[in-house]
Amino acid sequence: MRVFVTGASGWIGSAVVPELIGAGHQVLGLARSDASAEAIAAKGAEVLRGSLDDLDTLRAAAAECDGVVHLAFVHDFSQFDASVEIDARAIEAFGAALEGSGKPLVVAAGTPAIPGEVATENDRLAFPPGAPTTGRAANTKATLDLASRGIRSSVVGLPRTVHGEGDTGFIPWLIAQARERGTAGYVGNGSNRWPAVHVADTGRLFRLAVELAPAGSMLHAVGDEGVPILDIAEVMGRHLGLPTASLPAENFGFLGALLSVDQPASSTLTNELLDWHPVGPGLLEDLDKGHYFTPGSRAH
Repeated sequence: MRVFVTGASGWIGSAVVPELIGAGHQVLGLARSDASAEAIAAKGAEVLRGSLDDLDTLRAAAAECDGVVHLAFVHDFSQFDASVEIDARAIEAFGAALEGSGKPLVVAAGTPAIPGEVATENDRLAFPPGAPTTGRAANTKATLDLASRGIRSSVVGLPRTVHGEGDTGFIPWLIAQARERGTAGYVGNGSNRWPAVHVADTGRLFRLAVELAPAGSMLHAVGDEGVPILDIAEVMGRHLGLPTASLPAENFGFLGALLSVDQPASSTLTNELLDWHPVGPGLLEDLDKGHYFTPGSRAH
C-alpha cells in the first residue's frame, strides 16, 4: 500500500513510518519545513511539502494513496481551540477524498479518563473536564462516523505517555520542571495513574490499523494500564538526585489538570481485535535505563 502520513517527522511518526516501510508499504510524508522534509526522506519515505492548512493538498494526497495515517496536531496550548479546529478541517478533507473508497483512515487521539474505572475502547468520548484532550472528542467521533461513508476509519487512542529514547512529550517536560524547581513533584498523594506505551509498540499498532482494523474501530495503544504519578516522580528524583514532594496542580501549568486525574486505560479489546501485544519496556523500566537524564536528551 501507499500510505499518506501527516506528522511523519514527529515523535509518533518516527516509529510509524519505519514500521510501515519495514512491512513493505510505501509512505508519502507531509512536511511543513526543510528540516521535516529531510527527516522524512532519511526514513526512506517520499516527501510532500505542505501543512494541515493546505486542505487541497491533503485531499489530493489522500485520493492518490491507498490509505491515510493522520498523526499531526498543532500542539499550541495557548490556542488549543484553534488547533482542534485545524484538526477537524483536516479530518473532513480526508473524509471527502476517501468517501466510498473503503480505504483506511487512521487518526491519532487520546485515551479517555473514567473516574474510578479503567477506560476501555468502548469509552470513546469520555475525557477529564478541563483537560487538553477534551476538545478533541468531537474529532474522534467525526472520524469514527466516517465508517458510514464507506471509509475504513479507525482511531488510535494514545496514552498520556508514549515513551522511548528521543521522547518529546510530557515526561521530558516533567523532568525539566523538576530540574528547575529542585523537586520531583506530583499532585495530591501521587496515586493518580497515567497509562503509557513504548513508541515502538505504538508504531506497530498504527501499521496493524492500516492493514486490518475494521471500519469504525476505536483502538487503544496502551502497554501500562496505569503508572502512579508518585512512582514516576520517585524514579525521576532518584536519577536527578532530587527530593520528591506533593505540589499544587497549578505549579505544573497546563499539565496540572492531567496530573490531577486518575486515568488508567486498557487495551484488552485492541489486543483481541488485532492480535497486538506490547513487547517494549514499561514506563518505569524505560526511565530506569537512564536515557531521559543524559546530556542531549529532550529533558535537558
